[in-house]
Amino acid sequence: MASDSSLPKHVALIMDGNGRWAKARGKPRTAGHKEGLEAAKRIVRAAADLGIKYVTLYTFSTENWKRTQDEVGYLMGLIKSHLRAEFEFYKENQIRVEHIGDLQGLPKDVQEEILNAKADTKDFSGTTCVLAINYGGRDEIRRAANKAFALGKKSLEESDFPKFMDLPELPDVDLLIRTGGEKRLSNFLLWGAAYAEFIFSDTLWPDYSVEEFKKDILDFESRNRRFGGIENKKGAEAAK
Repeated sequence: MASDSSLPKHVALIMDGNGRWAKARGKPRTAGHKEGLEAAKRIVRAAADLGIKYVTLYTFSTENWKRTQDEVGYLMGLIKSHLRAEFEFYKENQIRVEHIGDLQGLPKDVQEEILNAKADTKDFSGTTCVLAINYGGRDEIRRAANKAFALGKKSLEESDFPKFMDLPELPDVDLLIRTGGEKRLSNFLLWGAAYAEFIFSDTLWPDYSVEEFKKDILDFESRNRRFGGIENKKGAEAAK
C-alpha cells in the first residue's frame, strides 16, 4: 500500500449479490444475507487494519421494505442480533459504530440495538463503521432540508447543508465500491458521493475477499482526482 495520505478516508460499499449467491447454491436468500454479514466483518476488519477512517455499509435501504415480509423480518433480526453479539469484535478492532438513515422508521427493538451499539463503542478510536439502515439518499436530503426549515432557515449555503445530514462529521465519499455486477448508485449517499471514485465488481458480495478489497484500494491510490480542477503531480488540484 502507498502512504496513509493516499488512502481513501471514506469508503462506501454497496453490498450487492447476497440473494444471487444463495440461489446459485440452491439455498434460501436468508443464507446469502448471513454469509454477507461475514463478508462485511472481513472487510471492515481489513479497513481498520489499513487505517481507513470511515466505512459506510449500505445495509438496508428505504426501498428494501418492498421485499417479502419474511425476508424483511429476517434482515431486521439479523441486524439486531449482530449488533448485540459483536461487541467484542468492535472492541478488539476499536471500531466505532454509527448510523445513517431514518431511525424512527425502524422497529423499536432495532432502534434500541442501534443506539446501544453507538453508545457502547463511542470511545473507540479506530475505524468508524457507518451502518446505513432504512437509508435512502433522497430521503436523507429531504430530512436534512426539513431540519433546516424547522430552525427557520430560508436558504442554505452548500457548505452549511451537511450540518443537517444524518451524520454531520461524515466526510465525502472518496471511494464507492459496488459488488454484484450492477452499475448504479441505487439512491446511496447522493450528496456525499458527488466526487467519489467508483469501482464496480462482478463478485457477489459474500465472495468479496480481503484480497480484492486491497486491490480496489490500490486502484484508488493510482487515480488522479482533479475535482474539476487541473492535473498536478500529487494527483489533483481543486477548482478555484
